[in-house]
Amino acid sequence: MPEANWSRGLLPDHVTEQGGIVQTLWNGAWIAALATGAVVIVLILWASFFHRKRRAKADLPPQVRYNLPIEMLYTLIPLVMVSVFFFFTARDSEALAKVSGNAPVKVKVEAYQWSWRFTTTYNGKTTQPVAGTPVHDYHQGPQLVLPVNQEIEFDLSTDDVIHSFWVPEFLFKRDIIPGIPDGNPGRKFQVKTLDKTGVFAGRCAELCGVDHSRMLFSVKLVPQQEFDQYIATHQAGSAQ
Repeated sequence: MPEANWSRGLLPDHVTEQGGIVQTLWNGAWIAALATGAVVIVLILWASFFHRKRRAKADLPPQVRYNLPIEMLYTLIPLVMVSVFFFFTARDSEALAKVSGNAPVKVKVEAYQWSWRFTTTYNGKTTQPVAGTPVHDYHQGPQLVLPVNQEIEFDLSTDDVIHSFWVPEFLFKRDIIPGIPDGNPGRKFQVKTLDKTGVFAGRCAELCGVDHSRMLFSVKLVPQQEFDQYIATHQAGSAQ
């Protein structure tokens, strides 16, 4: 299980620059939600304690209608709040969806019931596809080896049902929908890895059939020198 703590809003520690964008947006949303909740609770308590007055059961409190300043306040404050939320969400969504097309590492991800096939291209060299079968432990599934401190472009495809590529430490997932043609930007995303090595669990995040829970894989982030060696030894057509 990915490690999470309260300072990150219970999210795992991210291993990509784009994960930092998601983390900031997540923290900001929680701060805004808690601040709004605190204001509402204070107003409720203030109205409850400072506007109490015993009345006969048939009596109604004074009715105030058409108070234009208050009605404008009730309208403008939510409008400003929603506008602020929308601005930051739209800005960050655009950054997360950006694909430059110039990433030095390109990974073709093929999802199928119920595993994955990874093919990596780097410096004109393409690796042999790494494919797997349904497993109970992500360590036993296919492993995608990637370098740290590099831009990586993912191209996602499937020929059967909808799957979803998810690595929790990326703080990002993308649905893989059948029928999207090759080259369509809707099946691509790009990340830049941080200087954090290790092996991280990945899985399908879309219910895709009887063995969905066993559609596991791992991502191994390694130093550049180790990645260069991996490409050389796993190049298509080379002896293992």
